[in-house]
Amino acid sequence: MLETLANWVSLNISEEAGTWFQYFSNGKHLAWYASVRYTLFAAVVGAIVAVLFGVIGAAARRSGFAPLRWLGLTYTTMVRGIPDVLFILFFPLAFEQLVEFVISRSACTAAELASGAWPPCDAAQWYLSTTEYLIMASVSLGIVYGAFAANVIHGAMNSVPKGQLESARAFGFTNRQIFWNFQVRQMWVYALPGLSNVWMLLLKATSFLSLMQIADIVLWADRLGAPNYFARAGLVHPDWRWKYYFVLFLFYILLTVISERIFEWLQRRAGRGMALHGAD
Repeated sequence: MLETLANWVSLNISEEAGTWFQYFSNGKHLAWYASVRYTLFAAVVGAIVAVLFGVIGAAARRSGFAPLRWLGLTYTTMVRGIPDVLFILFFPLAFEQLVEFVISRSACTAAELASGAWPPCDAAQWYLSTTEYLIMASVSLGIVYGAFAANVIHGAMNSVPKGQLESARAFGFTNRQIFWNFQVRQMWVYALPGLSNVWMLLLKATSFLSLMQIADIVLWADRLGAPNYFARAGLVHPDWRWKYYFVLFLFYILLTVISERIFEWLQRRAGRGMALHGAD
């Protein structure tokens, strides 16, 4: 089908246009276009994990149980200070070796365990696919940006009018009911502006996926833009990486614009029926 389209472009537009169409529709470029799904998957799954960890972290910081409150404070304070790229590299590698360690306890002999090699035996080797690396990278992003989300959500919960919470207590609601039915329900309108910033940071961090052996849009842009040589054809094109990176630049701008529109819609929806401070 692509060859038919290329012939049609050559005949009806120009031969040069047909040549460019063939170039941008070859197998490597199609793989580049398909790799967008890795970026979107990591962003969406990472965001879901981040919101989950954010709510848990914020709830822990507000807990009346001191050790849990310290744990929540430690999470929101320390994880935010760890560079994203370091955490993304550390968590999957540590998890992979932890799984291999557990497997080796039962799959390897005592002599193999004492050898000092890693993994101790072939049976303990855990071969990861792109899907598994992608899931671990997405969870890593969620844990890192969950700390930022927890800080935002904690502040948003404090912004919920205290009078409403006191009225709920006066009507006999338990602390758990007040937390989930009043604070969590109403804090979103205060949290969404901050969470939109967290989402933007997470979206930019998806460019680190190539560090996890995932052939994402950044890795393919580097491969396609590098000087391309063929033994029979010689130099196909010089260093075009800046052109491919410019396409990624436009791609992330497009995602940013779409994200802003979505968060504006969520903000309007979350604020329906609520009287906000400062509103006329």
